[in-house]
Amino acid sequence: MLDHMTFRVSDIARAKNFYSAALAPLGYSLAFEGNFGSNIVGFAYPDASEPDGKRADVWFIDGPSPFGGAPATTACHLAWRAQSRAQVDAFYQAALAAGGRDNGAPGLRPHYHANYYGAFVIDPEGNNIEAVCHLPA
Repeated sequence: MLDHMTFRVSDIARAKNFYSAALAPLGYSLAFEGNFGSNIVGFAYPDASEPDGKRADVWFIDGPSPFGGAPATTACHLAWRAQSRAQVDAFYQAALAAGGRDNGAPGLRPHYHANYYGAFVIDPEGNNIEAVCHLPA
């Protein structure tokens, strides 16, 4: 089970604005903004089982890693689970309005499974992001 993910970005302000808009329909909000040697933002969703009532599981750090590698995380596929098809639709519209590029409009993807309803957007760094609902309509 994953606990959290961190991705490097070339422009933290752009990432903050984009993901604040794109993830809002899925119940996420900006939960942390600070500096630990680099600027970092974290996004969380409500989770009653957590001590503070939210779970921060997606983080973005400004600039290249001090350990080397590419200056930003690119060409990854990130998928968030939606609770409804309406959330998938809203994610897609919000991500496009925030500057994302279409990579697959909301719809069924029966080649994955009968109820796989997803939408795909390319984020400002070139990552393929997705919201998916596995429930029947």
